[in-house]
Amino acid sequence: MINGSCCCGAVKFELLNQPSMMGTCHCSRCRKVGASTIVFVRKDDLKWIEGREHVQLFEPVSPYIYGRCFCRICGTSLGEILSDADSFPIAANALDTELTVRNSLHEFVDEKPSWHEICDEAKQSVGHPAPS
Repeated sequence: MINGSCCCGAVKFELLNQPSMMGTCHCSRCRKVGASTIVFVRKDDLKWIEGREHVQLFEPVSPYIYGRCFCRICGTSLGEILSDADSFPIAANALDTELTVRNSLHEFVDEKPSWHEICDEAKQSVGHPAPS
């Protein structure tokens, strides 16, 4: 079991299994909402403990298509935790339990700020990585 929560503790959830993948997005939008490093989880693996009603969705403005969720009390970024998709990304920073999955990709590296140095061997791409 993997525990997750927001900073103030109003939002709590569990993941029944380890996330399938971890990646880091360096686009300015993901950096600004505090969801640069994400993990992909299956909808069936997400179990709400409390506080789902405290999760707010920030709707995207074109050209963006992905909404971002956050705790409406403390502002903790939660990724796409309200998604109806079978698999979706949530912010890795919202997880309280140690993970076995490691970062496997960096996307939008051309938008990475100059002060940030990528220090792992994960694949890098200018945009979304090409499907494998």
